[in-house]
Amino acid sequence: MNETTPLNPDAARSAYDIGDLEASKTFHDGRSGGQAIEEHSSGGDFIKAIVFGGLDGILTSFAIVAGAAGGGMTPQVVLVLGFSNIFADALSMGVGEFLSSKAHNEWVLSERAREKWELDNYPEGEIQEMIDIYVDRGMSKEDATIVITKMSKYSEFFVDVMMAEELQLQVPEDDHKCESMKEGLVMFLSFAAFGSLPIMGYVIIPIFFPEWGEETLFSTACAVTGIVLFMMGCVKSMFSTTNWFVSGMETFMLGGACATLAYVIGQYVEEKTGAKVRNCKERRDELATC
Repeated sequence: MNETTPLNPDAARSAYDIGDLEASKTFHDGRSGGQAIEEHSSGGDFIKAIVFGGLDGILTSFAIVAGAAGGGMTPQVVLVLGFSNIFADALSMGVGEFLSSKAHNEWVLSERAREKWELDNYPEGEIQEMIDIYVDRGMSKEDATIVITKMSKYSEFFVDVMMAEELQLQVPEDDHKCESMKEGLVMFLSFAAFGSLPIMGYVIIPIFFPEWGEETLFSTACAVTGIVLFMMGCVKSMFSTTNWFVSGMETFMLGGACATLAYVIGQYVEEKTGAKVRNCKERRDELATC
């Protein structure tokens, strides 16, 4: 018996990216006795958690920095608010990702159990549903009947096909709980790591350059945040068809808009509350004089 040999998905991806038809043909023809299968890259399995967690973390962190700078708060306040909020939010995001992923997978498996029960008890109805779906997608009724009838002989395989075609659901792997835990952990680490970047300047710079003022600290945080946002956009383009520069600038501009809004709100609130505090102090001084 020939063993199934996984094919390297990077070769297929490279051929597609540069439009090399011959390389694509070579890749697919290079099968060992017709038994090899194409294994798709798993690099994008956690890209959603990394990008989403990283963007949310760095934007949340920089929003605190920008709001504090706009409100005229001291670097000590920025550090306390920043780190306490970042790690609390990171834990919340990680747990939320784990629970949502776990709940979704359990729901999908319950739907699969229902479809399996319906197939076992009324196969004719399920087969007809699948035939109708294939006919609606352009296949002739005769061909659809032949295809579905053949597939229905293999019940476990047919149930998975029904899940994908009828319910538009992907059946999770057997170790889906472990995968959910990994997604939650990736979300936590990504949020915490990227969220710490804008604040690290407030920790490191005063140690080596104590003479630098608050404006310089804030400018450094702006530069670090902008660079990281652009780089994250570039990395995200590796898992899509978007140009790396366009993706980087898109992420940079959206993040910059969020940061600007936080700064403006902080400045506005400081002006309003600061004016009230000053008025109260002036009245108190007047009463004390009287």
